[in-house]
Amino acid sequence: MASDDVFLVTGAQGCIGAWVVRDILARGARPVVFDLQRDPRRLEQVLDSGDLDKVDFVQGDVTDLASVEGALRDSGAAHVIHLAGLQVPFCKADPLAGARVNVLGTLHVFEAAKRRGLGRVVYASSAAVYGAEGTDAVDESVAPAPGTHYGVYKQANEGNARVYWQDDGFPSVGLRPLTVYGVARDQGLTSGPTTAMKAAVLGRPWTIGFRGQTDFLYTADAAAAFVECALRAPDGAQVYNLHGESVDVRRVVELIGAPDGSIRIDGPELPIAGHLSDGALRAALPGLPATTLADGVADTMARFRRLQEEGRLPTEDLER
Repeated sequence: MASDDVFLVTGAQGCIGAWVVRDILARGARPVVFDLQRDPRRLEQVLDSGDLDKVDFVQGDVTDLASVEGALRDSGAAHVIHLAGLQVPFCKADPLAGARVNVLGTLHVFEAAKRRGLGRVVYASSAAVYGAEGTDAVDESVAPAPGTHYGVYKQANEGNARVYWQDDGFPSVGLRPLTVYGVARDQGLTSGPTTAMKAAVLGRPWTIGFRGQTDFLYTADAAAAFVECALRAPDGAQVYNLHGESVDVRRVVELIGAPDGSIRIDGPELPIAGHLSDGALRAALPGLPATTLADGVADTMARFRRLQEEGRLPTEDLER
């Protein structure tokens, strides 16, 4: 029997996932983490003291349908937030593994949730489904033109979600973020600005590996959108952009406020539209949070400082 206050979260040990767990706990609900193995490094950076003890962990693999079905059955979850996936660099290095995890794994989550009779699946799509569309705001009417394996996989997931609604009446929401930043964002194509914030706190140099305009979204806002969609999204195979603040990467360097030259920018522009419109999402779910870039950067750096003072600030991303 499904319990309305239980959320199964795949990939919850990633950046957005850790913040989704935090959001679920703040609502007084119970998160169940489904992942390959227990690795709470990012959760420990994000959760308040003692909150990790309130999280249930289930070991499993999204590429194994029986494992997903068992986790849903045993957890009693009424809500599924699917964030497990391999990011752009990993999909480029191993397209076959990327397809198994990002496409087949997503199909398994949909199939297991449908068989369990759950209300919907909320899953992470990506702005990587778009091509480089210039500087104007891009809404969901723009045709996908992904330039990476990762983006192609995300587009496939949106198509499969549409067919689940068309054939089975099974609803879903896919959310398309771009450059998510905040504590625990330590890998992926667009993680460089967050690592730069950490480097500045530690007084170390860092080079952000891309330039130009992109859409910066604070990870707490991303997490809130996923949870709210699980609770109150309209029926259908919905796909929504997640928008934060669209600026040139140089603006983030200014907000970091590091000494001249210690935080640099060197690399190409991202092959993804740098300005997303989220009008459709905000019309469907009024009241979602919208943290300004200035406030998000300040909060992230304050959290990094606190972790540093407590001797708990990981630096593996600075060593890569």
